[in-house]
Amino acid sequence: MKEEDKSKIARVRNDGRWHGRGSSWSTPQELFDELDGEFHFTLDVCASGWNAKCRKYFTEKEDGLKQDWGENVCWMNAPYGKVLGDWMKKAYESRTTVVCLVPAATDTAWWHKYAMDGEIRFLRGRPRFLTKEGSWQQTFTPSVVVIFYKHKYDKGKTKNNKSDNKKKDSRATGVVACRV
Repeated sequence: MKEEDKSKIARVRNDGRWHGRGSSWSTPQELFDELDGEFHFTLDVCASGWNAKCRKYFTEKEDGLKQDWGENVCWMNAPYGKVLGDWMKKAYESRTTVVCLVPAATDTAWWHKYAMDGEIRFLRGRPRFLTKEGSWQQTFTPSVVVIFYKHKYDKGKTKNNKSDNKKKDSRATGVVACRV
């Protein structure tokens, strides 16, 4: 295959992943149920009426990025697009427990600035998301669950705290996988 053709294929895949078609997909129910059994979510921070996973949720119109997530235990399946970094920043800075389903985009700035400071759970396989139209879609990249815990803030830890960095260094041996 010519390099030019490979480049075109990559652009088409990226467009599907990052521009619109990937931003309105519903979290696979089995994956959500497994995590909800562990965390007992009280707020879906970026949802639509058709794909909300919690009784309390913020729609695109309400803009969860502008809302106070308070003392909730939050579920976040953010739009896979250019705004994903904004969602990760909000989750990281919210000072409450936030569980995020995001692409394993280890080459992005938001991954290194925010995701690497949370607990990262690699998923086996790629989740299948339900679209509003009722069809199933998969992303072109693997997904992970990133968890920011409220108790981390209660202990006064910050990203620059030396003891926190030691935890990050040893975390590679404690990666947990969720079933999909």
